[in-house]
Amino acid sequence: MEDKKSVVFLVGCARSGTTLLQSILAAHSQVQSFPESKFFLYAVPEQHSKRHKFGLISQRLHSHLEKFFSEVGYPDISKQLPKVPLIRQYTQFFIKKLSQITRENGKTLVLEKTPEHLQYIDYIEKFLSESKLLHIIRNGSDVVASLYELGHKNPKIWGKKYQDIDVCIDRWMGDIEITRRHLHKPNHFLVRYEHLVEDPKAVIQQVCAFIGVEFTENMLEDYRQVSQDLIRDRESWKKTVSGDIKNANSQKFYKVFDEAQQHYILDRLSSVNLDELSSLSTSGDR
Repeated sequence: MEDKKSVVFLVGCARSGTTLLQSILAAHSQVQSFPESKFFLYAVPEQHSKRHKFGLISQRLHSHLEKFFSEVGYPDISKQLPKVPLIRQYTQFFIKKLSQITRENGKTLVLEKTPEHLQYIDYIEKFLSESKLLHIIRNGSDVVASLYELGHKNPKIWGKKYQDIDVCIDRWMGDIEITRRHLHKPNHFLVRYEHLVEDPKAVIQQVCAFIGVEFTENMLEDYRQVSQDLIRDRESWKKTVSGDIKNANSQKFYKVFDEAQQHYILDRLSSVNLDELSSLSTSGDR
């Protein structure tokens, strides 16, 4: 297996359907996926630090990698870590290790899903230039409502910042803008959540063609079981993925926010046209 050519990164704003799409794709016999690694969030040091200037890894990365690989069944990773603390070296090590696990499981393609890796595309394309990136986007009002709700229900995990409506709006709008900047590239593919749940077979067939595997009908059934291996016990908000594929855009927006808040949010989101965004993609959702 060509390590770099057989890696797909699934990215997007949190609460946009990344876990559903990951689970469906991971139900393919040739696709190996994992719980969110958040690799680059821990690998890249603070922007203005000396470590960042010289391309060195963050001091947080070692312990994070040990925990991640232990969770996926490889607890003795510390002795294998690169001696040179460069982000490039650790990125290549990380992907080679995921590829090794993939081969050991008789599969050929690594699917790495961490929504926040959207903000590290420059690193991915610099160090893993032959990898592919799969973006998923979702209606802004539903994402904002979901982020805001989780900020209040799970502040220890999501952080109190998402208890601020503007922070939720800015997160979605900022992530959409990052996606927009990359859609002209042939190694990027766009999926609309609303299209995925409306016609999953058609959308997954397109995605399979992009990542280089053949669509199989069982993907739309087996994802329920597969999702259990991708969701950590502490990630309770993802549990609904094991249900039927259906549009989860609901009345949450109207339940979570009062009328004044709704008008404010919709006014701020009105500058983003997702249909126009789809037309910018050289491949993918149209």
